[in-house]
Amino acid sequence: MSGATGTAAGVATGADVELVVLLDDDGTPIGTFDKALVHGFDTPLHLAFSCYGFDADGRMLLTRRSLAKRTWPGVWTNACCGHPQPGEDPADAVARRVRTELGVEPRDIRLVLPDFRYRAVDAGGMVEHEQCPVFFADLPTDLAPDPDEVVSWVWVEPADFLATAERAPYLLSPWSVLQAAEFRAAGLLEALPEGLLDSR
Repeated sequence: MSGATGTAAGVATGADVELVVLLDDDGTPIGTFDKALVHGFDTPLHLAFSCYGFDADGRMLLTRRSLAKRTWPGVWTNACCGHPQPGEDPADAVARRVRTELGVEPRDIRLVLPDFRYRAVDAGGMVEHEQCPVFFADLPTDLAPDPDEVVSWVWVEPADFLATAERAPYLLSPWSVLQAAEFRAAGLLEALPEGLLDSR
């Protein structure tokens, strides 16, 4: 992967206590749970989201997860992941977490994979189990990431991301690899740069 790179710096300010929305197998909310405690060796299905960010030239932002993350520390992944609060609109959750994690204001947030769901287990046995709608957003390039969330980042061509996911999936988070396959099948990234520029 090639592109402009950076490294997060500064002092983390911590985060407020958050709740995640628990779901049954049909995706119906059935309760809430403390986000700090929900991930373990038998993580219940819960609501989340993934966001992929793009600059004015159509490059895609990939981030490397902080080494302090409970699941998949240090792994390269999409621009931002998070969990909507109970009753929170998912697009509002995307905007909130982009501001918190990346320090910038997202624009043109749009839902592209509404039904994405996955379960994955990392090398230490920690489980992610999420109903995880996927969004695209337009991002500025002057990022100021929270080092508790993002340790480094890179802007890449979407084709490079797709090629990495296909040829070297072990370099990326499992959810981004699965999402890349769906992007490829739907032709989403091929049409993205023109669509983004036309939407402004």
